[in-house]
Amino acid sequence: MENFDIVIIGGGPAGLAAAASARENGIQRIVILERDNELGGILNQCIHNGFGLHTFKEELTGPEYAGRFIRQVKELGIEYRLNTMVMAISRKKVVTAMNQKDGLFELQAKAVILAMGCRERPRGALNIPGFRPAGIFSAGTAQRLVNMEGYLPGREVVILGSGDIGLIMARRMTLEGANVKVVAELMPYSGGLKRNIVQCLDDYGIPLKLSHTVVDIKGKERLEGVTLARVDEKGKPISGTKEFYSCDTLLLSVGLIPENELSSGMGVELNPVTSGPRVNESLETNIEGVFACGNVLHVHDLVDFVSEEAKTAGKKAAEYILGITDKSQEAVSLTAGEGVRYTVPETICVKRMEERLTVRFRVGNVYKNCYISVYFDKDRVLHRKKAVVAPGEMEEIVLTKEQLMEYPKLETINVKVEEA
Repeated sequence: MENFDIVIIGGGPAGLAAAASARENGIQRIVILERDNELGGILNQCIHNGFGLHTFKEELTGPEYAGRFIRQVKELGIEYRLNTMVMAISRKKVVTAMNQKDGLFELQAKAVILAMGCRERPRGALNIPGFRPAGIFSAGTAQRLVNMEGYLPGREVVILGSGDIGLIMARRMTLEGANVKVVAELMPYSGGLKRNIVQCLDDYGIPLKLSHTVVDIKGKERLEGVTLARVDEKGKPISGTKEFYSCDTLLLSVGLIPENELSSGMGVELNPVTSGPRVNESLETNIEGVFACGNVLHVHDLVDFVSEEAKTAGKKAAEYILGITDKSQEAVSLTAGEGVRYTVPETICVKRMEERLTVRFRVGNVYKNCYISVYFDKDRVLHRKKAVVAPGEMEEIVLTKEQLMEYPKLETINVKVEEA
């Protein structure tokens, strides 16, 4: 069995940034395990621009953004193993993995960083009636086919779901010569960034139908068309609202799920809302020395925030190994109040936290002219006006150590949306 200080599961943007950060904070024995045949993760197929505005203060494509971190990892001499599938991780941080070169092998880690990213929700989770014809793809699969494999999935396209990948693929398919007829969204609001609705749909005249879903699929061998219907507040189709669209391709952009089978297998506690691990201010899970960052923790809207979070995880893992982490168990719980679905982190140890701590969260609905409020027990310490907040965009607040030290008996921090 080989011994490492840190084993990082996943070589996407989170894993790369965490590795570089851990090395810069004094850790030498680091290895990244990546199941694909190259580093970079999902960014390799995201050839559109819009990445790096926060991290590098310039606009990059996905491969360019990933390339900067790959170069950094190689320059720092960090070991990585490609085409390597992690099979299991034990509570004692023994990582069991396999690849063609080494066969089945085990690595003993002092700390583990979970950076596996997320996967798309499949058609099987949607309960759409009809046959199973060719021509139904997840939006991410279609993105890989077009951008990396050089295949066009179809010519007449309907997209279900208005997540960012679906919106971006509406534009991509149009640019490749396909006719994108409509984007349908079950919810009464879009699941993607406002800028993507404008740049990917409005600029190309592609209609977005909110509160609509696919209720029937026509075609046995190849998709021939789909029927859309308006839905009520409970998501049930309303009779008399059906519309048929002939198409040969249906792309599904119906949500992302953090890849946490390995996490739950080793006993990491998961948040039922995010499907990601519950973490403290150091991004450490309930298992000591196991950290999580990026989309495996909660689905981000910008990769810049993934990298920022991963740098924190790398630094905190390094501090844990070097023995400079305060072992104090006193923690303040961070709770999601009215209108807020979850917060990351969920607990804060004031003694361990940095001078500034970014708390990220998503709201559960579209709110206009509202306030984001933060309560320390019953004291309101933040009341920030927002013109609009929506589930598709991640929100954040910053807490300072100085601020928290003023409340030595603080038990709960509550983040909520308040109507103006």
